[in-house]
Parts: sequence; structure tokens; C-alpha cells
Amino acid sequence: MRIRHVKGAEEAVAADPFVIQNPAEHAGKWKTEIFKSKAPLYLEVGMGMGSFIRRLSFLHPEISYLGFEINTTVLYKAMRRYEAELEEAGRKADPEGSNLRFIRSDARFLGEYFAEKEVDRIYLNFSDPWPKDKNANKRLTSPQFLKLYDRILQPDGVIEFKTDNRGLFDYSVETLPAGGWKILQITYDLHRDPEMNEGNVMTEYEAKFSVCF
Repeated sequence: MRIRHVKGAEEAVAADPFVIQNPAEHAGKWKTEIFKSKAPLYLEVGMGMGSFIRRLSFLHPEISYLGFEINTTVLYKAMRRYEAELEEAGRKADPEGSNLRFIRSDARFLGEYFAEKEVDRIYLNFSDPWPKDKNANKRLTSPQFLKLYDRILQPDGVIEFKTDNRGLFDYSVETLPAGGWKILQITYDLHRDPEMNEGNVMTEYEAKFSVCF
């Protein structure tokens, strides 16, 4: 699916107070400098329009959230929706007191943005499957990325991974244990699994997909 470019999105993203412009400068200091809270720090890598992480931020004010998105227009739409939701909830569209921020960047730079063991949880939702073998290293569950996550996650940190691509799912089921990760729960049909679907927050893509079945 192609996203139509929004004129002025680059300038708006560069000026928006919810978007962290120089994330590397905050490595090791996200809780003290940005969120000013000792709350756990959760990341969503590749958030798309951000409905998943936006909803989580309202449901769990006791947690600090960071949403990563590389596409400027998509990020622009996500931040505008979040600011509108804050106002609808009777809150100021002001980062002060908010538990959600955004970063426009590629996941490859996670190691530069966070200190060792600084992150508590990572969400990977419907990531690009990169189906060709020559692009396997770009998959967000490749050994290269798993090493990055291992460095920035707490020792008891968790990755939550959802995909509708069976090839990527099977690949991930192999790479995680091979990289020293323990799979705590697994299902091949999330929406029909009562235990794992309980409390599941859907992305925009997931909501559209699930309606079809």
C-alpha cells in the first residue's frame, strides 16, 4: 500500500514537541530527561499510524512509550491523531505529563539511541517480512536485530511479536531460540486463542485484517 505524501509533513514533524529530534542525545537518560519518570520504557518499532501504541498509552499511564516510524507522512498522521485524542480526552496536546513520544528513524539505530538494559519491552507488529532470502538481515527478528534488542533490553525484558506472514513467523520461531531467547507463549491463530487474545490491542492493519475472517 502506498501512502500519499502530505505537503509540509517534514516541517511539521521537525517542529512537533512530541517527536524527539535527536534521540541519540538521550541514550541512558530517557526516563530522567524525556519522561521524567521511573516508569518502565516500552518501544514499538515500526508503529505505522500508531493506533496500537496510542491506545496503550491511554490504557497504561504508568508506562512510558516510544513509537518508531521511518515514514515521515505516516508519522505526521500518527502524531496529529494522538494530539487530537488528547484534546478529546480533555487533556492539553502538550508533552508535559504525556507518556508517549515519537521518533522518526530506522530500527538499525536502536543501539545508538539507548544505553544497555535501558528498555523494558519491545513491540514488533506486522513488520515488513522481507521475503527474499537476500534481504533476511533486514527482518526485525533476524540475528542482527536480536543482538540489538538483547543489548538494550533489561535482563527480564520482553519482545512481543505479531505477524500475519507465515514465512516471517516460522523464520522468527527458529531465530529466537537460536539467538538465546526463550519463547514464553506462541499461537498460530491469535484472534481465536482465548488466553493470548485476552487484552490484545490491535493495530489499524490488524483490525482491518481480522474483519475479513
